[in-house]
Amino acid sequence: MSIDHAFAQRFAEEWVAVWNARDLEAVLAHYTDDVVFASPRIVTFIGEPSGEVRGKEALRAYWAKALAQLPDLHFTLEDVRVSVDTVVINYRNERGTAVSEALTFRDGLVCRGFGAYTA
Repeated sequence: MSIDHAFAQRFAEEWVAVWNARDLEAVLAHYTDDVVFASPRIVTFIGEPSGEVRGKEALRAYWAKALAQLPDLHFTLEDVRVSVDTVVINYRNERGTAVSEALTFRDGLVCRGFGAYTA
């Protein structure tokens, strides 16, 4: 799947909207069942030392725990970047921290992703 800027922008706007609505199932609808996701927050929230979760169920468990601990969660979209099969969403979270999510697609769904944070 080759990704264009229009798709990436629409995806990012919807992704931010469902996160801000705290609709975990709507967020997860964008991911494959075999998704692999990495983030330093995985270590923080679920204690997984690898910083990685594998599969939609593991991703659901991680994000459900994070949502429970972040009642003020809110993302503000800053910009969107595109590669061949990857979208990078740059946003600020509820604490004003700059975050980038790099999301690789397969058949229209995210199959691999990672979150990167400023200090």
